[in-house]
Amino acid sequence: MVTLPQLLIAFGCGLIIGIERERRKGLGYRRAFAGVRSFALTSVLGVLANSMQLALVGGLLIVALCAISYWRKEPDDPGITTQLALFISFLLGANALHNPTVSAAAAVITAMTLHWRNDVHRFLRVQLKASELRDALMLAAAALVALPLLPNESLPWLMGANPRRLWGLVVVLMCLQAAGYVALRITGPHLGLALSGFGSGFVSSTATTAAMGLRAKEQPELIQACVAGALLSTVATFLLLLVVTLTIAPSQLSTLAPSFLSALLCACLVAGASLLGKHHSGKYVQPHGHAFSIRQAIAFALILTCATAAVAFAHNYFGATAVLLGAALAGLVDVHAAAGSLLSLVDSKGTLSQANCLLALLLAISSNTASKMIAAWLAGNKAYAWRTSSGLLLILLAAWLPYLLHLLWALP
Repeated sequence: MVTLPQLLIAFGCGLIIGIERERRKGLGYRRAFAGVRSFALTSVLGVLANSMQLALVGGLLIVALCAISYWRKEPDDPGITTQLALFISFLLGANALHNPTVSAAAAVITAMTLHWRNDVHRFLRVQLKASELRDALMLAAAALVALPLLPNESLPWLMGANPRRLWGLVVVLMCLQAAGYVALRITGPHLGLALSGFGSGFVSSTATTAAMGLRAKEQPELIQACVAGALLSTVATFLLLLVVTLTIAPSQLSTLAPSFLSALLCACLVAGASLLGKHHSGKYVQPHGHAFSIRQAIAFALILTCATAAVAFAHNYFGATAVLLGAALAGLVDVHAAAGSLLSLVDSKGTLSQANCLLALLLAISSNTASKMIAAWLAGNKAYAWRTSSGLLLILLAAWLPYLLHLLWALP
């Protein structure tokens, strides 16, 4: 049996969609066939019909009314948006009997979609370029079609690499490049790339550095914004290191926080200096419609895969007891994974002292910084590589500074 809250939610679903349709209904004999009252009553009909096991009958009635209105309307109006919206209102009302929250959210989304009709049409017909649509479809195919079909196991003929992880890295780099492209289109070249770099740094700071380098090579007038984006990705790295420490070994925060916070502050300063500095005097050229380069993404993924294979071989050769060397090697690929393993050793197994844990983490950060610098030189031009490398070295020095000062203070 239907309850009063369910009835009110169903009524509200039809009301919010009907209000939007009423504003577009028009006046006189040429007006649309359904307005705010029709939509509200249709949703109420849906919840009542469902409660009385008559949902199919009610649905057929609404379909029949929509079909009649479509056949009777003017021939110069071939759209069926209102008819579909009315049927959706019936379904939302019927669904409100068991899932009122879902119906309410879907009603809001439907009303927003109807309200933004002109904006959506203008974006698709005027602003969206054919090459951008092609890139979006290619990215969707790479992430949703190709990625799930690849085997998720290490293959000897790929030097022990996992094909799904390898292609996943390609997808990540394509997404990072696309994010920078979208940020350029929405917020402009300087702020857009900086925000894109910061957000992408939580996924892969090394890949972000490479993506920014590719952008700087394609559009040299954006070099300072690209440098700022690459350095802000390092801000995300140290923020995530703090989160990893708080999650795995919160007792070690007092030991690690000085180095992390020092590097974090320095990263904010050097990124801000690059972002707020004197910009290129040349005229900025809007992107040409290519959101990413799949060839460059594949090439960079292969380089990182080869480096990963080399790291795994060296780690196995030197043995698991070489913690410091292992941390440095692991940091080449993922500093957060290295930090997680080290913090687990020091906090749970007790096989690693706090001092050695800090030293191992600093070595991992150093090797990770080296991988970013290599990525900057491989992907970007010389100007981008020099500026990014200089900023990364300053951030690395800031990370080591509290540890070095503590050693000097401890000397007799």
